[in-house]
Amino acid sequence: MLNRPFFALRGWWLAGVLASGTLVLSEQAVAQAAESVDAQQTQAELQAQIDAADEQTREQLEELRRLERETRQLEATNASMAGRLAQQAERQQRLETALDTLDETRAALPVIEQNMAEQLSGWIERDLPFLQEERLARVERQPEEQGEDTIERINRLLEAWRVELDYGREMDSWRGRLSQEDREREVDFLRIGRIGFYYLTPDGREGGVWDAERSAWQPLEEKYLREVRNGLRISNDQRAPELLTLPLSVSANEPQGEQP
Repeated sequence: MLNRPFFALRGWWLAGVLASGTLVLSEQAVAQAAESVDAQQTQAELQAQIDAADEQTREQLEELRRLERETRQLEATNASMAGRLAQQAERQQRLETALDTLDETRAALPVIEQNMAEQLSGWIERDLPFLQEERLARVERQPEEQGEDTIERINRLLEAWRVELDYGREMDSWRGRLSQEDREREVDFLRIGRIGFYYLTPDGREGGVWDAERSAWQPLEEKYLREVRNGLRISNDQRAPELLTLPLSVSANEPQGEQP
């Protein structure tokens, strides 16, 4: 009988210890579970960042591939145009050699003059419609030229020919009048060789690119308006030369037509 309280006390103490241990274990389990949830949330956030970075990288790679394709197309177009320019330069050299033997070719000079004028006029009319009146005026016989002989007129045509060849190798800009949709307004024109012809309104809010296939102006998106603005500044020596990303007026895979 004397030992029962002692055992009872020990039993109560043992139950208290077990209960305390169970409480401690429960708190640890809750803490571990909370840490596991935090770790999973952090892992999910990291995975989301990785997925976003992967998507951005894929988009950048696709854009790079697109730019590389366009660059290769432009290089092929420039190479083709350079070859045609070399051929025309050779033909011009042959004509100049023929002029040195004028006595032998005098009878053929009127025909040569007429052919040169017709070919140049036809080329200008089929080309991008920039400065057409000015360019055609170089080809057409002017009143002050009526007293000139055939050789002098051919020299004038050769000079007009050289100017036309130079148009394909340079960038130019000017302000002029644009007739469109039964209205006329003043705009800034930008020409890039013979592959790009653009306009931009003075406020910079509207612009277009000449579509040679449709023979019409096509509106430009906002990102291209900025590129045209940069091109105008480059042409006017207000900005260092840089690569411009613009739609072309002619197809990069197809020649624009036979040059004169």
